[in-house]
Amino acid sequence: MLGFSCAFRKRALESIGVTILERVSSPISEEIISFGPFNSNTQKRWKKPVVTAQTRLEDRTRDLKLDKLMGHFKRLKIVLTLVELMWNRRGPYVSVQLISKWRNIVGVNIGMGVFLRKYPHIFEIYTHPTRRNLCCRLTQKMVDLIKEEALVIKESEAMAVQRLKKLLMISTGGMLHIHALWLIRRELGLPEDFRHSILPKYTDIFTLVNPEIVALVSRDESLAIADVEKWREKEYREKWLSEFETKYAFPIQFPTGYKIEKGFREKLKNWQRLPYLKPYEKTEVVRVRSCGVVERFEKRAVGILHEFLSLTVEKMVEVERLSHFRRDFSMEVNVRELLLKHPGIFYISTKGNTQTVFLREAYSKGCLMEPNPLYVVRRKVLDLLLLGSRNSRELRPLEDLPERDANLVCDEERCGQPDGDWVIPILEGASESWSDAYQASEEDNNVKFDDGGIHDDYIKW
Repeated sequence: MLGFSCAFRKRALESIGVTILERVSSPISEEIISFGPFNSNTQKRWKKPVVTAQTRLEDRTRDLKLDKLMGHFKRLKIVLTLVELMWNRRGPYVSVQLISKWRNIVGVNIGMGVFLRKYPHIFEIYTHPTRRNLCCRLTQKMVDLIKEEALVIKESEAMAVQRLKKLLMISTGGMLHIHALWLIRRELGLPEDFRHSILPKYTDIFTLVNPEIVALVSRDESLAIADVEKWREKEYREKWLSEFETKYAFPIQFPTGYKIEKGFREKLKNWQRLPYLKPYEKTEVVRVRSCGVVERFEKRAVGILHEFLSLTVEKMVEVERLSHFRRDFSMEVNVRELLLKHPGIFYISTKGNTQTVFLREAYSKGCLMEPNPLYVVRRKVLDLLLLGSRNSRELRPLEDLPERDANLVCDEERCGQPDGDWVIPILEGASESWSDAYQASEEDNNVKFDDGGIHDDYIKW
């Protein structure tokens, strides 16, 4: 009887095991098996990651120098907006109470009084002698730089007209929208009122098709030379490279830490040799079914963007403002994605809540390699901002300094007296009194000196 029960249990366990194995190993099962330890080897199809402009932007190699420079430009943009609001006022000063109402316009998230005191070399805060309220005005240094920038813009008017003319030559129909040009007026070195000062003055070059579009009267083929072509000629002469290697090449400078994948060098070499329609060329015979039409079209867009940035004063511009020229330049591409596909030529910085593209070859260690007069003046303004609260004592006149500042210890070169000399007159004046007190103490046998001090009578003295 006992043997029969053991055999029955053994058969039951074997049947249960067979059932479990059939359910696990059966290729066709009506039930949906969830992920677990028994089906860990089942195959699953994963979607291939999509490479978009956003993923390229997140995975790009950062340029710390240009990002740091763009962080400074973020603060400079806020300061210049506030300076412009103050400069357009009639009076020489503005009350701090009124400036506090401009917080949303300027984009400041702290108190305006605290913000203004952070830059004493730009803003001067004082109490109005009559109204007895806090007022703010621009310092003389900042006023001089504003006037100097306006003078440089006026003197370099011919260069600004040449930049505008070359942009019109790049456009497909020789026409551009005035609003798009107004957005990049600072980048091109144009005055604020260029529509009423520059365009009517040069009627032999520009003409208004309608109130919103400016057109080019006649082309100047002597200006139809891209900036990159000058670099190619220099490379051809100095480095003795073949014309095949340099005729359609671009200067490539990858950021520090850029990872070069397998096969990337060969692709880059083939792309550098790929012929394309240059920015100032208008006619070309292209076969529809020819090899590399899309690549040639994209390379033409790269050449246009390269020339566009070369024409700017500081070799940089916001990516959003580039989109206003897509149709005028016949660039039916995603501009941001195209810029990110060529990190050796362009760099997009996301500092300052905006995306700004730099021409990489034009910068070295965060500074422009070939500065121009307008860039030099704007750099002085940036240096004034970066100075912060340092050397702020130089801004205070001598008569306004309190008397306590005159008694401070100073060195021999500034004050003509070494450290510690202010103590000597005090000791000399008190030496006679101390000698009389000591003689009196010798005569008085009841007076006792201890290690910690003197008698209370002499303390009162």
